[in-house]
Amino acid sequence: MRLSRKSKVDVYKRDNDYSLQLNRWILKPIGIWPESPTSSIIEKILSKIVRIVCHSLIALTVIPSILYILFEEKDFRLKLKALGPTSHWLMGGMNYCSLLYQNKQIRKSIVHMETDWRIAKRENDREVMLKNARVGRVIAGVCALIMQGGILAYNVARGISPIVVVIGNETVAIGRLPCPSYNKIVDTRFSPIYEVLFTLQFVSGIIVNSTTVGACGLAAVFTMHACGQLNIVMLRLEELVDGKRHDIIVQRKLANLVEHHLRTLRFLSRMEIIMRQICFVELVGCTFNLCMLGYYTISEWYEESTNTLITYFIVFTSMMFNIFIFCYIGELVTEQCKKVGEAAYMINWYQLPHKTVLGLILILIRSSIVIKITAGKIFHMSIATFGDVSVTKSAYMSFLNCTQFKVIIFQVIKTSVAYLNMLRTLTV
Repeated sequence: MRLSRKSKVDVYKRDNDYSLQLNRWILKPIGIWPESPTSSIIEKILSKIVRIVCHSLIALTVIPSILYILFEEKDFRLKLKALGPTSHWLMGGMNYCSLLYQNKQIRKSIVHMETDWRIAKRENDREVMLKNARVGRVIAGVCALIMQGGILAYNVARGISPIVVVIGNETVAIGRLPCPSYNKIVDTRFSPIYEVLFTLQFVSGIIVNSTTVGACGLAAVFTMHACGQLNIVMLRLEELVDGKRHDIIVQRKLANLVEHHLRTLRFLSRMEIIMRQICFVELVGCTFNLCMLGYYTISEWYEESTNTLITYFIVFTSMMFNIFIFCYIGELVTEQCKKVGEAAYMINWYQLPHKTVLGLILILIRSSIVIKITAGKIFHMSIATFGDVSVTKSAYMSFLNCTQFKVIIFQVIKTSVAYLNMLRTLTV
């Protein structure tokens, strides 16, 4: 039984919604999800209000914390301790602005995906796309669970681990905020101001975490969708030599294949534009925060409570996972682009007409120029980059903690060799 036209429309819209559903749930409450052309005026006004509130909450956390580090706290060790949480909130604010700035590009990518689902006529193509969409959803869900869970656990641990201080003749337990605040403006050490500010910082923490989770989820879903399209291109390559067909039919099939390939490459190029600044912020910021977390754990092993130390480990794991996902996505894009050229070579191209073989050569040349997901056009996001981040973290921790000069020199040499290997890999 054939599906009606309305049923077909419902199917492709349902499939597209399935692939983007988790990202919409995460990004829409914080005002980042692109507005559709059919959005009402009220929806657009509410979206702008949500964005203003989110910007305000992030600023109310970051600005007082920076003032505390610069003007209030005199102990250098405590300044370092405040620097980690502040940098995390600052990274989230930068990523929030980046996603808003790239809102139109995100919208174009969503429309591109919807068009791909609509033009997928074959059942095999749809199955390939659905398989990749499931993987994208799983990655987005795991990112949300690990990243949100790590930072929220840190915020809760700070709230339930007060500091005991002596004021005059009294011993007072003072609550701790996720990010320190400049007490010369508003004294946050006592109720009810502490509870109000802790709630505001907790909500702003959810916003910055949702921004990072949403960016990671978008990258995962876009990448897996592109991988599905490239898999379809490879299936089309295999079909070129199936049976004996007229030269004109083969040329037409090759033309459709090239058009599909170039359309997918344009989609990946747009994704790279959306993600390059976010990847740069995450790569640099998370590397710095990993170093600081290691320093906090080692230097305060006997001072902090068990809850805080466990939380440090959870945050450490979530940030490592964050960098790994971005690097893995970059590696996947590069490898999948190369596979199209390999698939073009591995088919029985010698059975094709001469003109068609010449067209395949152009596909091979284009596939050799792979699209790379970069961090600010500086670093290629790949598994090799993830390994270099781990080595760099070890070197920084040694510098912060170790007093033996030769240990620091060993770590610096180790890091230099890692960067040398990465440079050799990129230039070969």
